[in-house]
Amino acid sequence: MLLYNIGIKLYSFFVLVASLFNNKAKLWVQGRKNIAFIRVEGSIWFHFASLGEFEQGRPILEAMRNLHPTKKIVVTFFSPSGYEIRKNTSLADYVYYLPLDTPGNARRFIDAINPEMAVFTKYEYWYHFFNETRKRHIPLYIVSGIFRPGQVFFKWYGGFNRRILKLVSHFFVQDEASKQLLQGIDITNATVSGDTRFDRVWANAQNPKTLPLIEEFKNGQKLFIAGSTWPQDEALLAKLVTDYPDWKFIFAPHEIPEEKVNTLMNLLPEGTAIRFSDLAKVKGERLKSKGEASAMNHEPSTVNYLNLQSLIIDNIGMLSSLYAYGDIAYIGGGFGVGIHNTLEAAAFGLPVIFGPNYQKFNEAKELIKLKAGFSINNEAELKGIVETLVNDEGFYSFTRKKILGYVEENVGATEAIMSFIDK
Repeated sequence: MLLYNIGIKLYSFFVLVASLFNNKAKLWVQGRKNIAFIRVEGSIWFHFASLGEFEQGRPILEAMRNLHPTKKIVVTFFSPSGYEIRKNTSLADYVYYLPLDTPGNARRFIDAINPEMAVFTKYEYWYHFFNETRKRHIPLYIVSGIFRPGQVFFKWYGGFNRRILKLVSHFFVQDEASKQLLQGIDITNATVSGDTRFDRVWANAQNPKTLPLIEEFKNGQKLFIAGSTWPQDEALLAKLVTDYPDWKFIFAPHEIPEEKVNTLMNLLPEGTAIRFSDLAKVKGERLKSKGEASAMNHEPSTVNYLNLQSLIIDNIGMLSSLYAYGDIAYIGGGFGVGIHNTLEAAAFGLPVIFGPNYQKFNEAKELIKLKAGFSINNEAELKGIVETLVNDEGFYSFTRKKILGYVEENVGATEAIMSFIDK
């Protein structure tokens, strides 16, 4: 416990130092300064590490909101990438940064929001918050949990971490392997319910947003979408643009600071790319003048933007809707710590390609088994699979059918979870 408390304080100190030169760390620090929690008589508390976990747990949040429209819902985030984008969500009455995990913070926060239950999605295990819910007999649920043998909970030195897990009222895990791992450390309050992300992406695919600018940019051509990309991904993908002049390309980088967007622009053949923000400006100019106009790199241009080959999304929040217009998807992160969300693209039937670091993601492993997802290690492998998907119509159709079937077969986790926690 002493080491844990010291570790929490050290983490806070290092983030404070990092905030001097890192904007994300700065938001993390500022967001936790002088938080004024509004006191409520009773609430349902949802916690998400970041934006990805929010989207994963969103079906449970929506179901709870629909079933209990008068109940106050409190949402907390650990990361700025979740809070800053979803701080005004209509699904919650109050949205906060999760305070640092100390005994005092846990008491004050739970005193204020008075939760009737707490729902944490996938990850995030905070001892003092968990312990406070246990002391007050507040049910605490982990949804879409997933466990692997290499995690600290299953190591000889993970005793304290196992204590944290034993404070959870019930686990809803993604697969049988996770349930078996928990049973191996004497945790039997677990149900295999699946992954709520399938419910979320399936619902999104059934009612996709209409994006007129994207439709106009695509202009009836085949479209390759590169989602949540990092520089390592973009260095490989940029070479495809030249190889497939009849295709359109959309890049949606994982991070969009000006310097990174500029670097990506410079990777692409000169004069072939436009930012989404500039595309919107051009559209406005065309409507105003009833003629053709274009904007390139924030400078006026006479180029017809319909003839441009690549579009860079320089905002956050569009990606899940973009896939409705795509034909092939590449999911970034696989040359770093791990791939991003493949299911958003899969729900629209797009074959998905990703880098080699996918082992922590069950859906990626399953898609590879089905030959509906493809891992690549280098440029040659990327070109090989793209060439096959582009030129072999039978293989492409087979892949689409497999990937759609896989997503549809795994829908239903939300119903299973709600039938348990909302008795």
